[in-house]
Amino acid sequence: MSYQKRSKDQLAARVAQDIPEGAVVNLGIGQPTLVANHIPKSREVLLHSENGLLGMGPAPAAGEEDYDLINAGKQPVTLLPGGSYFHHTDSFAMMRGGHLDICVLGAFQVSATGDLANWHTGEKDAIPAVGGAMDLAVGAKQTWVMMDLLTKQGESKIVAACTYPLTGIACVKRVYTDVCTLDCTPQGLKLVDVVDGLTHAELEKMIGLPIAK
Repeated sequence: MSYQKRSKDQLAARVAQDIPEGAVVNLGIGQPTLVANHIPKSREVLLHSENGLLGMGPAPAAGEEDYDLINAGKQPVTLLPGGSYFHHTDSFAMMRGGHLDICVLGAFQVSATGDLANWHTGEKDAIPAVGGAMDLAVGAKQTWVMMDLLTKQGESKIVAACTYPLTGIACVKRVYTDVCTLDCTPQGLKLVDVVDGLTHAELEKMIGLPIAK
């Protein structure tokens, strides 16, 4: 196999490419926060942060950080004109009330049919991180996952059935990885795109599951 993985910024740009005009989008902690830096300036997208922001912009330039203005991951952010602050309770009401078009989350595992595991690995020394992922996974109209395809041990994070504690059942519509983009359907995985140099057969072997074209 001779292929080049997407960098974290390339992956963020790939996710941003699919966010439509006018969408209200929550970006989860970790890699998903990078998506804010790649939304075209000509496209109006309302970015939501569960700690109480709507209208979040890209990361601030070096030296211009305001640590009173942070996202849920405690990273400094900017606020676009018209953006607003509000109480944490109101933020979760937006999440649970079906007011978000898309949420972009990280994951430990995603099943072929869209089950999500992203809060605990089940290991004895692992620190559970429930956060608002469960509310987002069931409250957003679409749940997208953004992650590396393989673990550090070379195992696929996309699996037939999750072995880690579940965050949500059949909630993930699309998975964006460093080598491919896949849709999760009731019938299993469907290929959206794959990086140059990686064949369909090679991708199926990496994941260990059939992938419809």
